[in-house]
Formats: sequence, structure tokens, C-alpha cells
Amino acid sequence: MDAIGGGHYGIWNWNPLPRHKSRRARRQRRFDSKSESSGSAESAGGSDLRFPFKQAVTAGSLALTGDTIAQLTARWRKAGATKQHSVSDSGGSSQDELWNLLSDHDWLRALRMTSYGFLLYGPGSYAWYQCLDHFLPKPTAKNIMLKVLLNQIVLGPAVIAVVFAWNNLWQGKLSELPEKYRKDALSTLISGFRFWIPVSVLNFWVVPLQARVAFMSTGSIFWNFCLSSMMSK
Repeated sequence: MDAIGGGHYGIWNWNPLPRHKSRRARRQRRFDSKSESSGSAESAGGSDLRFPFKQAVTAGSLALTGDTIAQLTARWRKAGATKQHSVSDSGGSSQDELWNLLSDHDWLRALRMTSYGFLLYGPGSYAWYQCLDHFLPKPTAKNIMLKVLLNQIVLGPAVIAVVFAWNNLWQGKLSELPEKYRKDALSTLISGFRFWIPVSVLNFWVVPLQARVAFMSTGSIFWNFCLSSMMSK
């Protein structure tokens, strides 16, 4: 039977499937394979463009924490200075002071800082660290020092410029932004160099990529506290 059939549907070369159906099946298989490959490529590419939600939430939460500590500390010092110059009753004074500290909280300022961390600093710094690790992947001493240098001369001024603009935008004072830059930007940048250079060395040398935004945001809690203290003097 194999000799008669010859593997070509018998001696008459008869195909039990119509030719137009077989061609259609072959075209369908090729289309399916192309669509699967393109779908996988799109999913692979789309994953790189996803919004870094976890990093954004982390940065926003820590920015809120830093701003809250700064506001409470400033009001606590102000209340302590006022208490020294006045005679107050001892009964229930601590509860009243605590309530005053919480009731006088500037929630618009807190929202401003939280939105900055969530929308700008978190996603922006995450993309920046990914870019640095892409072009400088090896953890050599030369690459680490280069990352620290780039972090200070590129990311540092960018962060100061953006946070000043963000605050003035929320306050409706964009016309005062150039004067704000002229008055406070350079001193803030120099203070940032003193604080962020050693923190950046630890960030690139020890901290893994996934935790760098959280580490730098944790450092920003203390940095925001310092900024608030300097501005309140």
C-alpha cells in the first residue's frame, strides 16, 4: 500500500483537502505565529514602559514623612519658645500643645510634597538609576565614583530646580521663581553636596537597584528636615 500511495495521497495525487482550504490553513498558521511573536514583543517592550508604582508610592510616603517631621519640629520649637516667655498652667498643657501641633498642620504643603515625591521624584530617580546601571553596569570603583559624580552634577541640580518650580507652581508664584533660584538654589546645592555625596557612595556601592529609590528617599527625610530648619531661621 505504501508503494501505491507513495506518500502523495495515492497514484492519482489526490488531496482529500481542497487546495484553497489547505492554502488558507497555511496562511492562518503563519498569521498566528506572527501575531504570537508580535504580542510577546509588545508585552516585553511594554513592561519597560510601565509606571514604577511601588517606587512612586515609596517616594511619596517618605516625602510626606519628611515634611511632617519638619512641620512638627518647627511648631514644637516655636511653642517651646513661646512657653518660656509666658506663664501657663501645668494641668492639661501637654495635651493642648499636642492638639495645637496637629491642628495647625499645613495639609496643602503636605500634599504638595507628597505629590512631588509620587509624580516626579520617585519615577524620575528610578529611571535615572536604571539609566546609570545600563551604561555603567560593573560595580567597579571607577564606575561608582562616576555615578556619584553624575548624580551630583545632573540629578542634584535637576531635583532642586524641579522642587522649587513645583512649590512655586502650587503657590501660584511662578513669576517669583527666578528670584527663588537666584537667592536659594546655590546654597541649597552646596549643602546638598555635603550631605548627598557620602549617601550616594553608599547607595551605589552597597544598596541594590530595587532599593535605591527607598534608600535615597529615606535620606531625603533628613534632608527635608534640614531644609525646613534652615528656611525657618
